[in-house]
Amino acid sequence: MLRDNRNEGGRPAPPRNVLGEPLEACSLTPMTGFYRDGCCNTGPEDFGSHTVCAVMTAAFLAFSKSHGNDLSTPMPEFGFPGLKPGDRWCLCAPRWQEAFAAGQAPRVVLRATHEGALAYCSLADLKRFAVDLA
Repeated sequence: MLRDNRNEGGRPAPPRNVLGEPLEACSLTPMTGFYRDGCCNTGPEDFGSHTVCAVMTAAFLAFSKSHGNDLSTPMPEFGFPGLKPGDRWCLCAPRWQEAFAAGQAPRVVLRATHEGALAYCSLADLKRFAVDLA
């Protein structure tokens, strides 16, 4: 569940990542995010919770395609270039969790993963797949 994102002055607070820090960009090339702003920002209209910044792998792309979400085929009519291994993309948190349960989860950029992902994924599991922990 998302909290009220307003600070004391009534202005929206900056989005936070799963570590409680300011949310970093996930990818500008390809441009990702529910709002296509390069970040895994979310809001009430994001029913899929596109909050996990994941690094695509061939195995995950094949898994996703076999489960009805083809992320590798370009769809120019929607401005979607198709993803390839190594691309970063804001995944739906439930899809990442599904892939995790199936042993197919891609690596995760924690600093670019929105705290909203924690409604579907445990921080411990996300940390096990982190590419950005020292």
